[in-house]
Amino acid sequence: MLEIERKFLITSDAYKEQAVTKKRIVQGFLNTNPERTVRVRIKGDQGFLTVKGKGNESGVSRFEWEKEITRIEVEELLKLAEPGIIDKVRYEVKVGNHIFEVDEFSGDNEGLVVAEVELSSENESFTIPDWLGEEVSGITKYYNSQLSKNPFKNWE
Repeated sequence: MLEIERKFLITSDAYKEQAVTKKRIVQGFLNTNPERTVRVRIKGDQGFLTVKGKGNESGVSRFEWEKEITRIEVEELLKLAEPGIIDKVRYEVKVGNHIFEVDEFSGDNEGLVVAEVELSSENESFTIPDWLGEEVSGITKYYNSQLSKNPFKNWE
């Protein structure tokens, strides 16, 4: 239940040509307290309830618990969500032995594109694709829970 993940900005849309899947994700937050965020998400035809803990000092590792629930349950829970629904398209791109999840945001976060890679340890090496840019792991404003409150369109 420990999530180890690094997050990066994207320098081009070359990832689209390499994507093995593409799904729309709509999600809202029942709680955006950094100590424990609670998210509900529709990903394709599936629904999920996720609880995430506070990140460690590097911002790369944190507790994560996720359970699949029905799409109808998510739709009902979204009615209770804090303001600021996240809408994005996720591309899964296999690079070496890892899958990069590239999120292309729409709505109030349009123009923001980030990639995440999950690792088995914080210092695990991975192949860096040429479309990967600046690392933003641990920078709070890039967390989806924060993008729901302070969207990309409001950044300077």
